[in-house]
Amino acid sequence: MPIEIALMIEGQNGLTWPRWQRLAQAAEDLGFAGLYRSDHFTNANPPEKESLELWISLAWLASHTKRIEFGPLVSPVSFRHPALTARMAVAVDDLSGGRLQLGLGAGWQEREHTMFGFDLLPVKERFQRFTEGLEVVTRLLRSDTPVTWIGEYYQLRDAILLPRPQRPKGPPIVIGGNGEKRTLALTAQYADEWNAVFVPPARFAELNAKLDELLAAAGRPRAAVRRSLMIGSVFGRDNAEVERLLAGRDRVALRVRGILVGTANEVAEQIHAFAEAGVERIMVQWLELDDLDRLEAFAMQVLPQTM
Repeated sequence: MPIEIALMIEGQNGLTWPRWQRLAQAAEDLGFAGLYRSDHFTNANPPEKESLELWISLAWLASHTKRIEFGPLVSPVSFRHPALTARMAVAVDDLSGGRLQLGLGAGWQEREHTMFGFDLLPVKERFQRFTEGLEVVTRLLRSDTPVTWIGEYYQLRDAILLPRPQRPKGPPIVIGGNGEKRTLALTAQYADEWNAVFVPPARFAELNAKLDELLAAAGRPRAAVRRSLMIGSVFGRDNAEVERLLAGRDRVALRVRGILVGTANEVAEQIHAFAEAGVERIMVQWLELDDLDRLEAFAMQVLPQTM
């Protein structure tokens, strides 16, 4: 069963302009379906590393690539007012010719919120704010007439985004996470794509079935929401390289956590298992931002086995 393979990088893990530019060119040239990145100011633990601002980097990507899809996995509403996010997303999507996937989240990393003065909020209130953020974004993207909507955290009064998005309803909205009560329910209500995070195939299949139930209850067809997965990777060109990268970690335990481990044939076999579980696109987390030789080997050896 064919499955799309994209790249995902951690933008707070030492991302600079030269690295971003090289990765974008590699993703475009090597046949990956897309290039996605996290939206963080810093890592959850020291030391501090370079981090390009998300939307500036995506605006550059939109005008310097022609084929790949891209977007944040995911952009927290705690960092920016959702009306501003919607406005930027429309501009970047139009600039790219309709290739942005708008990943949105509630926020989770306490350290960066404390460091830069953002209010993370307790979990219940955090998800209430996220729900309101999704209301603001979807109403602004999808309404051709002025919108008035009053929430506790956000308010719109005769608001409209002009020019209107070139794509009807604007860029598709992606919600990431594995939570059955909050995340999947919000996905069924608002999203065009669900992005699971670090789960093995059996667990993905369970969550996928739950999402089907929630979509049916919401009166939306199953095909209305694409199913994707962000997953870690320990790929080696041979077994010796795999063992070096594992650095003593147990490969079976990592696979149970939903991480691709092994040489090309082993990784392709694991990817096929995810496809059987219902995954339509895998975002492979690539932490070694300068290791483009191994990335090219992944593309040359793994991608042909997934088509």
